[in-house]
Amino acid sequence: MATQKVTKKAPAKKVAAATAWDKVKIARDAKRPHIWDFINNVCSDFEELHGDRLVNDDSAMVAGFGTIGSEKVLVLGHHKGATVEENMAANFGMVNPDGYRKAMRLAKLAERFHNPIVTFVDTPGAYPGKEAEERGQAEAIAKSLEFFSGLKTPIVVVITGEGGSGGALAIAVGDKILMMENAVYSVISPEGCAGILWRDGTKAPEAAEALKITAPDLLKLGAIDEVVPEPAGGAHKNQKTACANVKKAVLAAIKELKKLTPEELVEARYAKIRSYGNFY
Repeated sequence: MATQKVTKKAPAKKVAAATAWDKVKIARDAKRPHIWDFINNVCSDFEELHGDRLVNDDSAMVAGFGTIGSEKVLVLGHHKGATVEENMAANFGMVNPDGYRKAMRLAKLAERFHNPIVTFVDTPGAYPGKEAEERGQAEAIAKSLEFFSGLKTPIVVVITGEGGSGGALAIAVGDKILMMENAVYSVISPEGCAGILWRDGTKAPEAAEALKITAPDLLKLGAIDEVVPEPAGGAHKNQKTACANVKKAVLAAIKELKKLTPEELVEARYAKIRSYGNFY
C-alpha cells in the first residue's frame, strides 16, 4: 500500500502593523478621496455657493448645500486637489481668511433653516502667507472656533486625510468627530515637530509616533468619537467603499444628534470641548 506524502504548509507571514508614519503617507496619498469625491459619492445633489461677501472666494474651501440620504445638509470641506493644476489653484488645501469667513457665512444660513452641517477636514494647515496674515488669518481661525462652538444645529466633522493644526480645527468644532482609519490629526506636521525638537526633519517618523496623531490613538485620548473603517490598503484603493462607509457613519451621527434640542446640542458641545485634555 503506497503511503501518501504529507507536505507541510509554510507558516503564514505576519503582516507588520502600520506605523504612525505609514498612516501619514497614506493620508497624503494623491489618489485618496478628496472633497469632490465625497460630494459626488455621498451627496445625491449639491449646489456650491461662493464668496465671503467681504474680499473674494477662496477655492481652498468648498461650501454648499446638498442631500445625504434624506438629510438636507450644509457641506464644508478643504479642497486640496487631485492634480498638480488643481493643487496650485486650490493652494494645496491651505485656506485663507476669506475661506473661513465663507464657511461661517453659510453655516449661519444652515442654522437659520435647522440644517445639519457636515465638514470634511483635509489640509496641511492654514495658509501662512503675508496676504493671509494681513487679512487677519489668526482672527478668522479664532472667530471660527468661537462661532462653530455656539451654533444651534448639529455639526458632524469627518477628518478624511490630514488634519493640520488650526487650519483644520477652524472647521472641526462639532458634536460628533469622525475620523477615517488612515487619516491623521495633529497640532503640527511630523516634519515640523522633528525640526523643532531635534532640528532634523529626517526624524519625522519618530515625531509622528510621539505625537499620537492616528485615529486609534486619538479615539483612546477622547479627541474623536468614532473611527470610520477603510478598505484594505487605504481609501485610495477603493474610493466608492470608503465613501459609502463615511456616508453611513455621517447619517448615523445626524440621526443621533437630531434627538437633541438646539440648547442641548450647544451644552453638550461645550462640555465636549471643555473635556479635551482631561485624562483622569
